[in-house]
Amino acid sequence: MTRLHDWLRPTPPPQTDPPLDPGQRRALWIEVTIVLLVTFGLSGLSGILSLIETALQPGQLSDQSVALNASRSTFGWIDLGRQLLGIARLCAWAALGLYLLWRSGLGPERIGLGRHPRWRRDLLPGVGLAALIGLPGLALYLVATAVGANLTVVPSTVDDHWWRLPALVLWALANSAAEEILVVAYLISRLRRLGWSENASLAASALLRGSYHLYQGLGGGLGNVVMGLVFGRYWQRTGKLWPLVVAHWLIDAVAFVGYTVLRDRVSWLP
Repeated sequence: MTRLHDWLRPTPPPQTDPPLDPGQRRALWIEVTIVLLVTFGLSGLSGILSLIETALQPGQLSDQSVALNASRSTFGWIDLGRQLLGIARLCAWAALGLYLLWRSGLGPERIGLGRHPRWRRDLLPGVGLAALIGLPGLALYLVATAVGANLTVVPSTVDDHWWRLPALVLWALANSAAEEILVVAYLISRLRRLGWSENASLAASALLRGSYHLYQGLGGGLGNVVMGLVFGRYWQRTGKLWPLVVAHWLIDAVAFVGYTVLRDRVSWLP
């Protein structure tokens, strides 16, 4: 019990930067606000509106469905182009977070995203985190859908093209990179710099993650808040971001690709 308590307690980073003056604080708040409005903050507001909209529809939430990856054109090559543009947008969001952190002295190495991830230090913990979050997350989704608190989530409705599976794998990678860099490393680092406590910055990160998944329903939002708490605390304790990227990529890739492969073979899949 003591070891669990020690793990749950954050390890504050060493304070090496001088305190911010009022002008610097204002500038940093402006930066954070703009970044969130351009990226996941706006997605969070959209998720809240989507949840309200679906709640106002007749029937239970589970009677409605939402696709995580959908076809974007009836023409295959245009669909591919739009899929790649969506992937590129997420990669640009991740690059924006990395650039702003680098400009402030927090290069990739300092946020736990070194050039060469190591098997024991980065990849194995990522697999463990994927199992820790993915299996209970699936159970939560099934329960939430059964009680009518979640929409029926369809991981992919992309048409059967030769590029479908590679595109879904790239979507999973882009999602994981953008979310873990911006929502964990960038946001928590910036809130630290603004004087927020470790627990407060962790809560803000987790709530942001949950908000932009509310389009899936309350179950999707709650499950991602829990994921945000686990992932954020892991980063606060270890300073390693690669395991989070690996875990998130595995969860999404298994969901996207697994559903695409099995949907015509398993009767209970939507």
